[in-house]
Amino acid sequence: MRPNALPVSLRQYDQWVCWTTQERGGKVTKVPLDPTSVSGAYASTADSATWGSFDSALQRATASDVDGIGFVFTSDDPFVGVDLDDCRDETGLSDDAVEMVTRLHSYTEISPSGSGLHVLVRGSLPEGPRRKGGVEAYDEARYFTMTGERLAGTPREIAARAGPLRRVHDRFLAASTSREEMDVRAQTAEDLPTERAGRVGLDLDTIGTVRLDDETLLRKAHDAQNGEKFARLWRGDTTGYDSHSEADMALCCLLAFWTGREPSRVDGLFRQSGLLRTKWDEVHYGDGSTYGEVTVDRACRRTSEVYRVGT
Repeated sequence: MRPNALPVSLRQYDQWVCWTTQERGGKVTKVPLDPTSVSGAYASTADSATWGSFDSALQRATASDVDGIGFVFTSDDPFVGVDLDDCRDETGLSDDAVEMVTRLHSYTEISPSGSGLHVLVRGSLPEGPRRKGGVEAYDEARYFTMTGERLAGTPREIAARAGPLRRVHDRFLAASTSREEMDVRAQTAEDLPTERAGRVGLDLDTIGTVRLDDETLLRKAHDAQNGEKFARLWRGDTTGYDSHSEADMALCCLLAFWTGREPSRVDGLFRQSGLLRTKWDEVHYGDGSTYGEVTVDRACRRTSEVYRVGT
C-alpha cells in the first residue's frame, strides 16, 4: 500500500474504512472494518458512524488483523468508482481495460490482487445496471479497497469525466448488447492508440504524461518549431482554417502533445486560450457529451506522439 500516492481530494473525506479477508460460504471476502474501533468491529457502507478519517484508517491499518484501507462512496461526494476485474496479467491489460482507462483517463490504481483495476472519476453515474461481467461501477453504498499503486501513465488526481463515464457505462454496462453496439465498440477500439491486438503491455507509455507546469508548457509550446502556429491559435486567430471547429481541434492536438494526451489538462489549458467560446460547454451529442469533451477526446486519440524530456 502506498497511502501518499492516493489522491489528495479523496483523503479529505471522512469516508474511510479498513478491511480484512475472511472466508464466507467457501469464498474469500474483503470485509470492511470500523477504523475507529480497536476491537475489530465491522463497518457498514450504510452507516457513516462506522467510518473514519483517512488518518484514522491508516493508523488502524497497522494492526495485524487488518489487510488495508478502503473508501466508501456516498451520494454526498462527487466520486464514481469503476472496478475492472481480471483485466491485468504479466502480459499487460485486456483490450476492454485499455479502452476504459484511456477514455476515463483519471486516477487509476491496481487492485490488491494485482489482476484488477480501480478507476475513480468525478461525475454522475447514469441510471441502469451497475455490474456486467467483470465491470462494476458505483457512486454510493459501496466501498473500494485502495492501494495507492497508481497505474503508470494515469493522472495522479481524480478528473471530472462525466461524458466519458456515460459512454463507458453505455458500452460496458448497458443491459443489452446489440449487434450494432458491438460493431460501434469494435470501431471505437480501432481508433484508440493501442497499436497492437490482444493485451497491451503496461510499460507501453501510450497515455504517459510529462508533468510540466502550465507556465513551462506554454513557454515550450511558443518556442517550438511550430511555435508561431501555436501562438496564433492560442490568441484565438483562426486564419488558415475553414472553420472555428477545425482551429479548436488543431490547438487541442498541440496541447495533447505537450500534456502527454491528458484530457483534463488539455481542457483546462484550452479554456485559457483565445479560442474558447460558449459552444465548448454545450451538449452536442445524444449521450450528453459536450462539444468540448468530444473535441478533447478526439484530439487525444489523434495525437500519436507526445512530448518527452530532451526532445
